[in-house]
Amino acid sequence: MSRQPLGVVAGTGFASIDALDEVVHERVRTAYGEVALTRGTWHGLPVVFVPRHGVGHVVPPHRIDHRALIRALADLEVRDVVAVNVTGGIDPDLEPGDLVCVDDFLDLTRGRETTFFENEGAGGVVHTDMTHAYHPVLRRELLDAAGAAGETVVDGGVYACFDGPRFESPAEIRLAALAGGTVVGMTGVPEVTLAVEAGLRYAAISLVVNPAAGVRPEEPITMEEIEAVMGTGVPRVLAVLDELVHTRAVLAVEDDA
Repeated sequence: MSRQPLGVVAGTGFASIDALDEVVHERVRTAYGEVALTRGTWHGLPVVFVPRHGVGHVVPPHRIDHRALIRALADLEVRDVVAVNVTGGIDPDLEPGDLVCVDDFLDLTRGRETTFFENEGAGGVVHTDMTHAYHPVLRRELLDAAGAAGETVVDGGVYACFDGPRFESPAEIRLAALAGGTVVGMTGVPEVTLAVEAGLRYAAISLVVNPAAGVRPEEPITMEEIEAVMGTGVPRVLAVLDELVHTRAVLAVEDDA
């Protein structure tokens, strides 16, 4: 098992990871800007934690510098990135509190910086395969960790990404549903595609906190509802991540033996 740092990227509800030891808060400079992050150890393994919205949750989703975020992780020699997204449920079968390990995405954003390969050069145009943008091996690790932690996680789903910071309209959700979207958020893309371009293995777990607009018209979206679901959902997600890191720590010890 590699001892390269594990990257953890999370947003709303995940201001810090209390399980980290030997914590160091840093601002890392990249060619795309600075990134505030935390380095530490978790079960003895190195971890780099990046809060997407910055310290104090001050950066709205449409202003996140995803290129700087991913570049910082790559520059710190992270190979694997586990992302956490708080989402709405497009699939009417999803309930608030459900966890989904997504395996595909829809990019419905506009005007975001979406690639590291934007300039012409001697290497020519670069096209990156996104068939398995969410890495199958890392996804399997997450699902196995969830099982070991006693948490039910839906295996597979399509993350539909809109710009925000407003919630989507019912018509936009119907459009995403027609294209196969099962959960909706504001931050998962281009984070996933940039990770693939940077050569990182990336997987993501979505915490569903509300039915998306129009899915249950009688249930309006309220921040009170979302915060209540996060109150119970965030510890469950952290339990899955804790089991993932613990398993990796055990395998690392076995490899050293």
